[in-house]
Amino acid sequence: MDITDLLESWDYEPDSNVRKVKGTDGIAKIQVRVDQGAFQGILQLNLDGRPDGKRPHDCDFALDHYRSSLQGHRSHRGTDRGFELDHDSCEELFDESARVYGRYVFLFQIKEYERVIRDTQRNMDLFRFVNAYAAHAEDRENLEKWWPYVLRIHATAKSMLAVQEEEFDDAVKIIADAREEIEGLELVEAEEFFTEQTRSLEALDELVEELSGRRPLNEREQLEQELREAIDSENFEQAAELRDRLNDMAS
Repeated sequence: MDITDLLESWDYEPDSNVRKVKGTDGIAKIQVRVDQGAFQGILQLNLDGRPDGKRPHDCDFALDHYRSSLQGHRSHRGTDRGFELDHDSCEELFDESARVYGRYVFLFQIKEYERVIRDTQRNMDLFRFVNAYAAHAEDRENLEKWWPYVLRIHATAKSMLAVQEEEFDDAVKIIADAREEIEGLELVEAEEFFTEQTRSLEALDELVEELSGRRPLNEREQLEQELREAIDSENFEQAAELRDRLNDMAS
């Protein structure tokens, strides 16, 4: 079907190229307007469940299927010992994590922070699962290089929710905790790990600086600012009054 009319009804804007729609099947979806020169198009993915709408192994996610398999193994043998993910299973999980990543990038753009938290948490759970149960070392270590990035996005989304509630101190603490966790990650000998670790720490520092500028002053900080302004304008009577109020707060 020719989609020219659809493309012409949605002009491409680089800063506003993602939207939510309700599909004809009643399922909420994300659409992304794409303009790559000669190539014009619209990407579409489901807002919830698997981004591609598929149900691998008759489950919402492939990860759910393998977790269920692990539970069955435990029930039968009473231990995790002997449960392994072969290479094909890991490949399926790698593909699923990439699809989920592709969605939360766009979710972040439209400020769907709760869903960003959901999707980053799902990928972190998937990373841990593969690292714990993959049969081959190469598969176990394949996703470890992406920990700095997923931790950063997860924490940023959580901090943005806190900011929406005007809980600026909570937002800063979320970022500080994530920064500490990223710094303390076990090193992974991969260029992507070191690049993302550096980039993530810098991004979190920039976010703290931005939030510090947006955080409203508390009563003491407001008085201190007024005191500085009174002194600068040589309004010493007002400065003395403000200083007394500050001293009263400290006592």
